[in-house]
Amino acid sequence: MAKILIVEDEPSMRLGLKDNLEFESYQVELAIDGAEGLKKATASTFDLIILDVMMPKMSGFDVCKAMRKAGITTPIIFLTAKSEEIDKVLGLELGADDYLTKPFSLRELIARVKAILRRTQTDADTGLKGEVTIGGLTVDFSQFTARTAEGEVRMSHKEYEILHYLAEHTNEVVSRYDLLNKVWGYESQPTTRTVDNFILRLRQRIEENPNEPRHILTVHGVGYKLLKV
Repeated sequence: MAKILIVEDEPSMRLGLKDNLEFESYQVELAIDGAEGLKKATASTFDLIILDVMMPKMSGFDVCKAMRKAGITTPIIFLTAKSEEIDKVLGLELGADDYLTKPFSLRELIARVKAILRRTQTDADTGLKGEVTIGGLTVDFSQFTARTAEGEVRMSHKEYEILHYLAEHTNEVVSRYDLLNKVWGYESQPTTRTVDNFILRLRQRIEENPNEPRHILTVHGVGYKLLKV
């Protein structure tokens, strides 16, 4: 039974989400604002966090940033009344896995929840096993841990997923749209710039000189190719 944390300051929305997710047999815990959500996410382990953006005390963006800084890689779905593209891009680049704009259908939310949980479980069951070294980074995809010669590296869940997909397709050209579809897991794509920004961060962790990459190469007009050198 997957355990889900809902961080939402609107009582009716919070309880409605809880009832519907429990009907789907998920175990649900609630937080009424960002500060409480961060406290619960830090103190316990969840399979998924549903996080409202506009909240008192701490915004969802601030909560997400703090979670990722603390090394919490739990998948996150943002909920927000904002619909501007820049907000969606910011949320995804902070480390969120998905983004729903209010008002949304519960059917769509549950579909997104199932897709993320299914993908996370599939990665754990069928993905690369053991440690994989790519450039200066050694990654254990099953444990979501990474390190360099300097020590532990904290990465977001989305960074692990992107690197995992590239590693499974080593020496193959992977398009930006493949990454958006396979890693985000649905057809409503944010923007290819989001992928480029994640690749930039991965290069900073992997490459000796990120400006002259030897491992994650750009295939102009298409996407990227991971080489093990």
